[in-house]
Amino acid sequence: MKINYGIYIGTSSASIAKMEAGEPVIIRSIDKLKDTTPIAVAINKKGNLFVGDKAYDSWKVGTLRKSENQNSFIEFTRTLGTNKKYFSINANRSFSSEELLAEVIQRLLSYDREQSVNAAVITIPSSFKLNQIDAVRKAGYLAGLKQVEIITEDQAAALSYGLDAKRNNGFSLVFKFTSNDFNAALIKSDNGFLSVIDTEVDNYLGGKNLDYAIVDQLIIPHIQERFSIDKILDDDNKKAEFRSALKFFAENIINELCFETSYNVYADPGECGGEDDEGNEIEVELTVTQEQLKNVFAPIFQRAINTCLELLKKNNLNGSDLNSLILAGKPTYSPILRDMLSEQICEPETSIDPLTVIVEGAALYASTIDFKEELKNLQRDRTKIQLEINFEPTTVEEEADGVIKILADKTESEIPAKVFANFSRQDGAWSSGKVEINSIGEIVTVQLEKGKSNAFSVTLFDDKGNKLESEPSSFNIIQGSKGGNAVLPYNIGIEIQDRNTGKLEFRTIQGLEKSQALPAAGLISNIKILKAIRLGVESDVFEIAIYQGEHGAEGTRAIYNHHTNTIRITGDDLPALVPENSTIDIYIKVDINQKITASITFPHLAFTYEFECETVTDLTGEDKASYLSNEINEGLISVKHLKSKGIDGAEIEKAEKDLNDIKSQFEKDKSTSDKQQLALEKLRKALKFIDNLNNQFDSYKTKDGVEDLLFKLTEDGLIPAKIFQELYEQLSNMNSDAVLIEKLNNDIKAYESK
Repeated sequence: MKINYGIYIGTSSASIAKMEAGEPVIIRSIDKLKDTTPIAVAINKKGNLFVGDKAYDSWKVGTLRKSENQNSFIEFTRTLGTNKKYFSINANRSFSSEELLAEVIQRLLSYDREQSVNAAVITIPSSFKLNQIDAVRKAGYLAGLKQVEIITEDQAAALSYGLDAKRNNGFSLVFKFTSNDFNAALIKSDNGFLSVIDTEVDNYLGGKNLDYAIVDQLIIPHIQERFSIDKILDDDNKKAEFRSALKFFAENIINELCFETSYNVYADPGECGGEDDEGNEIEVELTVTQEQLKNVFAPIFQRAINTCLELLKKNNLNGSDLNSLILAGKPTYSPILRDMLSEQICEPETSIDPLTVIVEGAALYASTIDFKEELKNLQRDRTKIQLEINFEPTTVEEEADGVIKILADKTESEIPAKVFANFSRQDGAWSSGKVEINSIGEIVTVQLEKGKSNAFSVTLFDDKGNKLESEPSSFNIIQGSKGGNAVLPYNIGIEIQDRNTGKLEFRTIQGLEKSQALPAAGLISNIKILKAIRLGVESDVFEIAIYQGEHGAEGTRAIYNHHTNTIRITGDDLPALVPENSTIDIYIKVDINQKITASITFPHLAFTYEFECETVTDLTGEDKASYLSNEINEGLISVKHLKSKGIDGAEIEKAEKDLNDIKSQFEKDKSTSDKQQLALEKLRKALKFIDNLNNQFDSYKTKDGVEDLLFKLTEDGLIPAKIFQELYEQLSNMNSDAVLIEKLNNDIKAYESK
């Protein structure tokens, strides 16, 4: 039994597909008969909850009317894995992001009226952190699913396109541009075996940028020509509300100009942000052309294309080296983008709908995943003859061997003495003929159609030719591609104290590096426990924080990376006393769904403790705003400290400017999750840079560090050979007195400044 259902969860929309006769089929919404459903939840005055188009319309009306009573919610997938709560006055309660998403998933599951859905594959962005992935799983279980499997969006998109024989070897690029983010993924196919080898992400580039570019560059200037709105634009809060109201018209412009050369926008008085400064109701009557749109969109699309070009360059590739350029996301319908991609990278694929490519890939992947055994047992119709059918779900071969056997212990009805099976491909072009099967197992070879998802029917007969009911009665084999394993999107490591500097640093666990194929495992040995853990004492706690780090994270302060899990052991978990300064070994496993389990071995106790690592919830709101403000100020203090020690120049000036820019932007809007996350990412980069300067300064306090600097400046021609000899003799005759070393270091640096 295979899962067969795939669910795509975006920021603004979601969709569901299932496998039918070997092909992924979109299950359309019940009310609107659309391929996608808006990710929106609303609660009416009676306390009834509704999801999708009706909920989005409710949110839109509330936004246009500037309603202060929040009962409609959108874009809550952006706060998954955080402690963000959404309060509804009508429901008189708060909802977590996971609870709201569960309502959307439950709505999607209801679209299939033929059967209840107990398991599904759900897509995630490749940039999702472990706590966000856990939140998606939790939402799936809250929605009633008994089994939730995960696939990244770029994997799913590649799987949809990967059946074409011309892509059996080489590279493809997935260009995913959705409403709120952009992701580029480089896919390698080796004889049809697909693997993601590298990705680049921009979490602050997407369709929303296009919407607001139209608002700011086309709609607002048009309104300014006819109405007085200076007071609105000068007030940050009023301007934000005004732009939000106009965003709906921008969305319509984009949708229409994907297929037309021009579009007329008309908004009745009162529909677009109320009154102007003089009390006149604002209206819009504007014609927008493709040429105007190109001028607005080109810089935004160029930013995405530049990211792709950098990704290709990093992997020593050009656009001409690609087998295919795969589009995903509604904005990729734009003819402007497609022309730019053709000119700068290569001709994009247009054979599959960019809006459904991800969910169709998820359904294809779901057709390769078995139900868990306990779920199979719950769903069995034991009045039918139960079968076990084992074929590899994906292959690049044109024939496939598998085993079929009768599960007598799972079948309650009478099983004839002789049972025959006929395998037939559902396109009608191939059939096996009758093959006798039993409870031991029989090998069967099936013929596959190239570059297709091949569906097979299994029909049972007794020795008199009577048909017998069986379960399962069909299976699926994908020919032409073999879905590769997902890869780790980040380095996984722990916080550890450097023995030389005493600083707490991020240390990647060998085997859990970025781009490592999943499942993956890593071992870190000889971790010292500084305090004793007494048997049975719950307050005696040993903790190790697990972090996810980007490229260049090694050796940085652990807090500049993303804290995802904590390994925690108390005296209640152990069979005996663990003395202080004991050593332990930590073994961490990450499965294909990026779920972490760990085991800790205490060699002197000959004891191993195994457990599942729970993820940490991120802060939002005032708590995170306060944390960020403190960190920004700490960074500025570090800059002043470095300047007071004589560290100056372009690098330190840039660091100070970056921090002040982050502070200025953050102070304008501390409350929204997006602004907080953007500030955090920029801040981490700035603080890592400052730490690097601090480390350089610390090295100048050692004899070896000063010697390295002396040789470097001499090689660069900044210190003459004669002066080098004098300074080197001074250094050679010097003891380890830090004051004298620092004085000599300042003398050497004086030559650099000259």
